[in-house]
Amino acid sequence: MATWLLSTFVLAALAPWLHRLLRAATPWVLATYAAAMAVHLATWAPQVADGATPRVAWTWAAALGIEFSLRLDGWGLLMAIVISGVGATILLYGGGYLAGDRRLGSFYMFLLLFMGSMLGVALADNLLLMFVFWELTSLSSYLLIGFDHERPAARAAALQALLVTGLGGLALLAAVVLMGVAGGSYEFSSLLSRGDAIRGHASYPAIIVLVLLGAFTKSAQFPFHFWLPNAMQAPTPVSAYLHSATMVKAGVFLLARLTPILGGTAAWQVPLMLAGGATMLLGAVMALGSDTLKRILAYSTVSVLGTLTMLIGVGTPAALHAAVVMLLAHALYKGALFMIAGAVSHATHEYEPERLGGLARIMPWTATSAGLAALSMCGLPPAFGFIAKEAFYESTLGASGWSTWLTSAAVLGNVLLFAVALRVGVMPFTARATQATTDAHEVSLTLWLGPALLAAIGILIGLSPAVCDARLVVPAGAAIGAGETPPRLALWHGVGPALYLSGLTVAVGCAAFAMRRAARLAGIALRKPAAWGPESWYHGCVAGMNAVATWQTRVLQNGYLRVYLWTTLVTAVGLVGYALLRGADLTDLPLSWDLHAGETVVCALILLATAAAVRARARLAAIALLGAVGYGVALIFVFFGAPDLAMTQFLIETLLVILFVLVFYHLPPFVIYSELAARTRDAIVATAFGGMMALLVMAIGGGHDGPRVSDYFAERSLGDAHGRNVVNVILVDFRAIDTLGEITVLAAAAAGVYALLRLRGGRARLPRIAVEPRTTIGSAKRERAETAGT
Repeated sequence: MATWLLSTFVLAALAPWLHRLLRAATPWVLATYAAAMAVHLATWAPQVADGATPRVAWTWAAALGIEFSLRLDGWGLLMAIVISGVGATILLYGGGYLAGDRRLGSFYMFLLLFMGSMLGVALADNLLLMFVFWELTSLSSYLLIGFDHERPAARAAALQALLVTGLGGLALLAAVVLMGVAGGSYEFSSLLSRGDAIRGHASYPAIIVLVLLGAFTKSAQFPFHFWLPNAMQAPTPVSAYLHSATMVKAGVFLLARLTPILGGTAAWQVPLMLAGGATMLLGAVMALGSDTLKRILAYSTVSVLGTLTMLIGVGTPAALHAAVVMLLAHALYKGALFMIAGAVSHATHEYEPERLGGLARIMPWTATSAGLAALSMCGLPPAFGFIAKEAFYESTLGASGWSTWLTSAAVLGNVLLFAVALRVGVMPFTARATQATTDAHEVSLTLWLGPALLAAIGILIGLSPAVCDARLVVPAGAAIGAGETPPRLALWHGVGPALYLSGLTVAVGCAAFAMRRAARLAGIALRKPAAWGPESWYHGCVAGMNAVATWQTRVLQNGYLRVYLWTTLVTAVGLVGYALLRGADLTDLPLSWDLHAGETVVCALILLATAAAVRARARLAAIALLGAVGYGVALIFVFFGAPDLAMTQFLIETLLVILFVLVFYHLPPFVIYSELAARTRDAIVATAFGGMMALLVMAIGGGHDGPRVSDYFAERSLGDAHGRNVVNVILVDFRAIDTLGEITVLAAAAAGVYALLRLRGGRARLPRIAVEPRTTIGSAKRERAETAGT
């Protein structure tokens, strides 16, 4: 499993090059790779069903006891097979859907990056490793949703998805840290046996809130559901993969994974049932009232995600078993329907189902696939969706205390989804032909083969559920606490309450489909109150942050360097001075003045040169005096046994003096811009900062009783870094990354200067910087002189 995971990331990096090499054969090659991965993972099913949990681990951070560990249990195996199997059909479909697009190589790269990230989420045994892959799914989905980046709507949808899921990711990181502290380990396999300790820990309520926030944002649960329908701005292959079978299932996957560790309490179950039930009904209602094929399917996906969340919240073995079955069934039929919607739109250039009809004769292969997938979504035999719906009803009927409410909500949600399935998967093909379908044609093999395979698999598993029951579904349920002896999957369970509810669902669902126009009007009416809902909160938050950022930029970055310096110094004096006065006893500071004559003279010269530089009226004189200050500091280095620092200081000061002279020679005559009040203010700030730094140095030098870092560097310099010059060793060994960062900054600045120099003499001209009028200088002459000086 580690080989497949890592090779997927390698293949993602090579995808653009492979596309340039293989051209039209690329989707077939990549789909074969993903299918081979799914088949290989399926060969592990017998061992996992027998209780084996293969695990591989490498040391990641030994000092923290963190490992790069992967583990294959039943739940992870099911999800990994869904990711790779559905991914194979999406890779093939994407090659046909985006054929001729110059960005197709990048699309393959982003899609494989996402596939590898999702595999990491499914297989990671380490919480921190899982979080890394979790965030990679958000980043790669951002690239995929915003694939058509030239459209503002696509960019906005990608940013919205990233911000919402990113917020949840931050919450999840905090939950991961708290779980590791409470459980004493970051390994899922270890935490499974420490659930009681975590549930009894003081941070258990905080862990639940943070985990739910992370999972709800990822799986589009109310009130974070709005980002998923908006993400339909992505190309259809992305919607079919991310927003039906994989990414949106990540939150549900994590909730089920953590149920044996965090579940079993009202604090865990009640929020899941309430949020899941609300999301299920809201998504179904919004799906029936939506206009376009992809948006209808998106809201129906939100509804099913709510169903899965609600079942995990119920937490009984039957409910968890039903969640496993429904997750697999939904991945099969919804992935197929998304691809079919894209194929229909590709062939007809129409996106609203009411404007489509008569496509069964024109697109027979696509119509057959749509019918089989819709059969599963409706929950009709012999499709696998029927078995999933029966398991759903049986689990709600057996939920003590909540049975009536849960079953009522389940029936209502399934009734609405039944009507949605007919509207999306049947009506465009069987209704009367419309003007939009007159020029339609059957799509290419790459566009109908993938959905046909997924829909056919859904029918085959429904006819023979034993194919995946004992080897796949049961181990997956056992891994999340459903027990090892759940009800066996079967197409016929006999006459009972679940069958009666299924019949009621079909009857009322057909009636809802017949009244679909009224349902659409109701959906349109719901858009007005929805305008004040969670999505408006999101837009309000974003607008508020932009307003604050604009105000902050206007205040803090006003274009005046002296204001930047003044703000920095005042802030440093306030914060450091406050900490210094609170934490240090100023009466104990070492105030002895044990200086010999040479040091005294040098210090006096530095002070005199500083005062003269401040009072200087000529630029060259000020530059020379500042150079004298620097040379004085270099002499102090010599006195205290640091000749290398002194030499560096001498060179730097000499270079600066020369550069300043060469530059300032061409500037206008020196002008006094500041008024007396401004100069007084600047003198106070400078004196305060200098005094604070002096007190800070004395406090550090006189109040330090522990070991000094300088002793550590002196002891380890020769032995570890093989260098006798301690300062050089610190720069290039102990602080190598910091030095590399400084070099990078200098290189970037040099590149910027070079670019500016290239602009000189060309057509491009530097933008004119607008300078706000200043009230402290009333003279226009001085303003012009300042502009010329700048």
